[in-house]
Amino acid sequence: MNKLLLTIFTWWNGSTVGTNFYTRRFGKKVGEDERGNVYYQTADGKRRWVIYNGPAEASAIPPGWHGWMHHRSDVAPSQQNYKPRDWQKPHQENLTGTAAAYRPKGSLLKQTTRPRVTGDYDAWQP
Repeated sequence: MNKLLLTIFTWWNGSTVGTNFYTRRFGKKVGEDERGNVYYQTADGKRRWVIYNGPAEASAIPPGWHGWMHHRSDVAPSQQNYKPRDWQKPHQENLTGTAAAYRPKGSLLKQTTRPRVTGDYDAWQP
């Protein structure tokens, strides 16, 4: 029951009822990435879309699929034998706003104490 309510009323958590209906009626599954996102297109190949596995976050789409989604490539990554180069890092989605976000030294959100001010800086006093 809870999953049904989430599907009806939330667009950011997977797919909506309308998207599911459109996908069943017109969608042809093209492939799936390593994160579980499923990619579809229409029979004529003009429309392409993704159903996210979890929250709808555009940065969760890997580079190969991103190129296919934006019509930079006609061949989906699942239909070719793509191997990343040795120098390429694995794809990582945008972590801003999450607990895993980068927090530099001295950040108020970091769980460490801020270093003491050295002699090269004097605080302003009115």
